[in-house]
Amino acid sequence: MRFRNGFWHLEDGVTLYSEKNCFETASENGKLAIYSCAYPITCRNDTLNNPVITTEISALAPDILRVDVYHHKGSRTEKPVPEIPRGNATELGSSHIESGNLRAEQKDGTLVFSYKGTELTRRFARLSGCMTTPCGRYMAEYLTTDIGETYYGLGERFTAFPKNGQKVEMWNLDSGCASEMSHKNVPFFVSSKNYGVFVLSYGKVSFEMGSEVAECAQFSIPGEKISYCVIAGDSLKDVVTGYTSLTGRPAMPPEWSFGLWLSTSFTTDYSEKTVLSFVDRMKEYDIPLSVFHFDCFWMKEFQWTDFIWDKRMFPNPEGLMHKLHERGLKVSVWINPYIAQKSRLFDEGEERGYFLKRKDGSVWQCDTWQAGMAIVDFTNPEAVDWYQGYLEKLSDMGVDCFKTDFGENIPVDDVVWHDGSDPYLMHNKYTYLYNKAVFDLQKKKKGDEAIVFTRSGTIGSQTMPVHWAGDNVASYASMAETLRGGLSLALSGFGFWSHDIGGFEDNTTPDLFKRWVAFGLLSSHSRLHGSSSYRVPWAFDEEACRVTSFFTNLKKELLPYLMYCAEVSHETGIPVLRPMLLEFGTDDEMLKYIDQQYMLGPSLLVAPVFRDDGEGRCYLPDGKWISLLDGSSATGPVWIKRKYDYFSLPLYVRENSIIPICRNGEKILLATNVTKAVLPGIAEINGRTVTLLDASYKKAIFMTAEGRGSRKEEIAL
Repeated sequence: MRFRNGFWHLEDGVTLYSEKNCFETASENGKLAIYSCAYPITCRNDTLNNPVITTEISALAPDILRVDVYHHKGSRTEKPVPEIPRGNATELGSSHIESGNLRAEQKDGTLVFSYKGTELTRRFARLSGCMTTPCGRYMAEYLTTDIGETYYGLGERFTAFPKNGQKVEMWNLDSGCASEMSHKNVPFFVSSKNYGVFVLSYGKVSFEMGSEVAECAQFSIPGEKISYCVIAGDSLKDVVTGYTSLTGRPAMPPEWSFGLWLSTSFTTDYSEKTVLSFVDRMKEYDIPLSVFHFDCFWMKEFQWTDFIWDKRMFPNPEGLMHKLHERGLKVSVWINPYIAQKSRLFDEGEERGYFLKRKDGSVWQCDTWQAGMAIVDFTNPEAVDWYQGYLEKLSDMGVDCFKTDFGENIPVDDVVWHDGSDPYLMHNKYTYLYNKAVFDLQKKKKGDEAIVFTRSGTIGSQTMPVHWAGDNVASYASMAETLRGGLSLALSGFGFWSHDIGGFEDNTTPDLFKRWVAFGLLSSHSRLHGSSSYRVPWAFDEEACRVTSFFTNLKKELLPYLMYCAEVSHETGIPVLRPMLLEFGTDDEMLKYIDQQYMLGPSLLVAPVFRDDGEGRCYLPDGKWISLLDGSSATGPVWIKRKYDYFSLPLYVRENSIIPICRNGEKILLATNVTKAVLPGIAEINGRTVTLLDASYKKAIFMTAEGRGSRKEEIAL
């Protein structure tokens, strides 16, 4: 939110109580407290009618500090509030506090944050404080931006990858993938200077990333209090790991989820015959499937959600699921948290008080999605049990996982939640409670194979994978937007991510479909899904079938490597799909702006082709690189630009990589220019001598870059 009219003046009607005069600092109860008044003090009389802004800084964990700023301490506390445990300071003085290597100090009249003695940022004191506006009071913090500093994250964002110059508001909406809005809003940004800021609120936090005041990252929330964490480290990986240590690490997805998911698509006509014909034809084209997904119309129209199969199309759903399981597939079905008025569950939910209510006690309803729909109130434990009970019946029937769609656009006006939560704060928090209800049921029924496939998200949602990008469009522009969303989400702590191959809306051309297949199957999770048309490859051309087979089998070969990357994400919070600067840092200035390529784990560089003339390009950072597909090699830093057929794209292996693969049932280690071990399970690599802790790998393939080509050599282990 903007409060200023240019730099020098405030907007009409805005009054600022800023920190013009710090009159006291103190160490109190393990915290550093800073007391600043809005007007200068020249005599005792100036202490009268002089508002005070209080800042309290405490330690949460090594290299993580919490900052609480308030005008009126007794103002209403947020409910719900992110639960962040407090820790102990490494050092606490009268004007500074340290946690690990991160230091906050009242210095030169303002609050300064530094890491290992290097300044990260400082509060712009005379701009920060309490804003009184015609719409109420807000707390705003302005943190200075260094020359060349860039910002990233803030959830899944489809705008420019660096967030400098953007206004970003935390407000989940059913928004598609082509605007500044998002299904997944996370009030956490990271800086190219290796620190991050996490605002502790589920509300509509507003960020002005050098957009209101060019030299500041500003963030604000309504009310008299604002709390945030500063997280620092030696690298951006340390920052993301620190953030997920506070908000949770991703659960480990089951191995089968990394294969190809095939959907019925949204409004297409389908029946048991259609489904089985799709599955069998994919096998004919040697396209391995892992999951078959039934979208909305597995239920009867106007009755979503009632959890009843439409017997006109699926007269024997148990038998159908048995047939799919016999073919080696898992079964996914679409659900949402809304109960249509025509659903068999509406009267039951209304009578028992399981729906979101209006202030007059009536059920909140609308016709926006389903006629007369109500919203399940997941703040009511009985409503959670009720909803889970119907999912459990589906699970017992043979359903393996659920696509948890929607959960955005939750109303805030004239509504009352069962537990009394603030409607304004529940707007974003709702998706977490909704998905937690489903994920908890999955853990009960499936144990370690629990998974959801969800669109919306907020703080902590990364603990319940997998998330997909939502409603993109069949165009190259949307394909690039989709990737930008994935890169931003990765820097927001989300380890696993997918998108609709070929685009969800509109008709996909054969050319675009084949290019998107390569991108989709070189993502952590891969799904063929559309809106009004099927996304089966033979709907495009015969070559599309061969391309889909090629990349699906390539991903199947890479599965051991992907499972290793998944374990890393589960244990550290570092995502599988990684922006270049997350893996390599920002010393190379080029990496701060690259948003058309990524690292798949630590060793594979992927650059999707975004042009219909087949021209692809990528930037290889410093070091030696070998193409996984054609064996060509290059030494970075260098730009590579050339034409690619549909069976290829820039897919490079980083030097000193050891990639576990499974080829034709044989476990192999693929190694490039190896001078050191980089994966667990490998004790030593010295020349051609390889010692393994995991004896199941019987062969190694060594790829060594030699000029413009490469040399391959196989040895037995």
